[in-house]
Amino acid sequence: MTGSRDVRPLLAIIDQAYDHRSWHGTNLRGSIRRITPAQVAWRPAQGRHSIWEIVVHTAYWKYAVWRRLTGERRGSFPLKGSDWFARPDEFDARAWHADVALLGHMHARLREAVAALPADRLGRRAPGSPFTFSDLVAGAAAHDLYHAGQIQLLKRLAVSPLSGASRPR
Repeated sequence: MTGSRDVRPLLAIIDQAYDHRSWHGTNLRGSIRRITPAQVAWRPAQGRHSIWEIVVHTAYWKYAVWRRLTGERRGSFPLKGSDWFARPDEFDARAWHADVALLGHMHARLREAVAALPADRLGRRAPGSPFTFSDLVAGAAAHDLYHAGQIQLLKRLAVSPLSGASRPR
């Protein structure tokens, strides 16, 4: 089956938003390449999220969409909690790399679930949601791109003279 009832366009948009080349510029994975340790944990102000927290947040929402697509129950995300997860204010290379790997793992699981979606389910509403399965997948891609842009901005602010006393040391 081809056209809007085919999963291939959905796979393309989640891959382009995550780590494949695309016309729109930096994707989520690209936004954390060549990032410095200081940028990873920097916060623009007290109570604001760091790039590190955004990375784990995006991993969680890939998991949440995967769960909706597969019908899995809550509670299988590797970290305790939901949505936003506190990360250290000081860079820890092992912990950072583990969280980046978690993001990659959640993307792979989401991609597998999308690839396995029967074409006749794409236009159906996901259980417990006002959105269709197709909407959820497109939303996951939009979420990745939203946060990729946020990360790009935070990286620039973290090294900008305008960021003042909060700049990384």
